[in-house]
Amino acid sequence: MSRLPRTPVLLIIVLLVLSSLAACSQSEEKAPEIIRPVLSVVVEPRTNDTFGFAGSVEPQFSAELAFRLLGRVVSRDVEVGDVVSRGITIAALDPTALELAVQAAKAELSNAQAQFANASASEERQRQLLAAANTSQAVLDAAQQARQAAAAGVERAAAALAKSQEQLGYARLFSDFDGVVTAVGAEVGQTVSPGQTVVTVARTDPREAVVDIPDRLTGDLAVGTPFQIILQSLPTVTTEAKLREIAPQAEGSTRTRRVRLTLVDPPSAFRLGSTITATRMTKVAPTIELPLSALLEKNGAEKVWIVDPQTSSVSEREVKIASRSGGSFTVASGLEAGMRVVTAGVHSLSEGQKVKVPEGGAS
Repeated sequence: MSRLPRTPVLLIIVLLVLSSLAACSQSEEKAPEIIRPVLSVVVEPRTNDTFGFAGSVEPQFSAELAFRLLGRVVSRDVEVGDVVSRGITIAALDPTALELAVQAAKAELSNAQAQFANASASEERQRQLLAAANTSQAVLDAAQQARQAAAAGVERAAAALAKSQEQLGYARLFSDFDGVVTAVGAEVGQTVSPGQTVVTVARTDPREAVVDIPDRLTGDLAVGTPFQIILQSLPTVTTEAKLREIAPQAEGSTRTRRVRLTLVDPPSAFRLGSTITATRMTKVAPTIELPLSALLEKNGAEKVWIVDPQTSSVSEREVKIASRSGGSFTVASGLEAGMRVVTAGVHSLSEGQKVKVPEGGAS
């Protein structure tokens, strides 16, 4: 059996190895560079700050209606939510004792009028007798005094009758304006004291938003300051409001001030008692705020990745942090408006790495 020459076999092996190395080299040269998609945000300094405060819609004018007399409630014709008209009876006390007082006052007036008529007639008789020299001047003077006393008695009785009639009118409770009942404080059959609230009536207009604002945020508030009011049950419904009144001092436990905002032409959806959010926009010094996911802490320094719009590559940028709050931090220095900062996966990037920013560029 013949053998192949050794030299050709070695040559074949060497050629195969060289061809493999060449193929590997070509594959390495052709391997595409990995371009990583990243989330990012363009630096835009914040110049406005918006605050929101929860509150409710309340009437600007309301009245707690009460009887002026002690008595037993015999009727109450309204419930919470009922609309009332001016002058219409809302509730009434038992009028029996008051009616009897009126009758007694009328009787007293009749008696006083009869005494006055008798005194007037007596004076006239004495005057005629004096003219005929059948009586003295002293008797006529006494008759005149008696007539004057009787006239005063008539006035006193008339005043007593007017007072008793007025007292009878106090047995009826009514509103001095059109409105809606917001609360009731007494039931039929209950004995109420003078001044005890029976019904609370509120005007439906004007309405206002009442909110409590932290004392530290009220330094620049003044009458007329504009607010936007959002209906919490339907956030698409909004209206404008202007500050009407601010409490002169903060509440002790919560350190907040009660603020009343007059609604400007509010939609009907802003009913009394509705829960609202009052928002206010204020100017602040330009600040740059970024999510904490954009922060890279490396070698004791705080950095972020900046995307170069020309080369689509990233580079580290050292920053100084002014403060951290929740899931964000505020940059004191190191960034400028318009820079694009990577906001996610900052620990997986390397200097000069190519990245891809999604359509729109925002994170």
